[in-house]
Amino acid sequence: MSDQKATDSEYESFVELFTASEPALRGFVRSLVPGWHDADEVVQEVALTAWKKFEDFEQGSSFLSWVCTIARFKALSYRRNKARDRLCFSDELIELMAEEGMTETNSRKQEYRALEKCLAKLSEKQRRWIMISYTPGLSVKEEAEKAGVNPGTIYMRTNRIRKVLFDCINQTLKAT
Repeated sequence: MSDQKATDSEYESFVELFTASEPALRGFVRSLVPGWHDADEVVQEVALTAWKKFEDFEQGSSFLSWVCTIARFKALSYRRNKARDRLCFSDELIELMAEEGMTETNSRKQEYRALEKCLAKLSEKQRRWIMISYTPGLSVKEEAEKAGVNPGTIYMRTNRIRKVLFDCINQTLKAT
């Protein structure tokens, strides 16, 4: 039980020292890495390492200096790992992806508008068959039984309606 009390006491001492030093430590780490997210990651690594090595800390010396030394090595290691990361995109590639993303978004908006116009042209019964096919949680088989038709009939009707919608959407997009 005395070992548990010593551990509790060490833990309390560590938390007290780390909490008091954290703002200065975070500022120090932030000066070594490019962004706040990076600093958060490094500070977390420092906290874990400092706790694991807390028995090596000399009581009475500067805790902040001690954790800043750990932080310096962790920040250097972090930057080396990031430099090896091949997933860093060039500014030109990011610009190209952004442009293509906007084009794709605009294209999708036009397609959705065309779909809405074409759905409005369908009869109420045709829209119902389409909604049954695309509404999560609805069973085509159950809906066919309610309507008194064979499920295969719904699938055939739905395929015909899809073809009508496809042609209508293409015509609508060509007209714009």
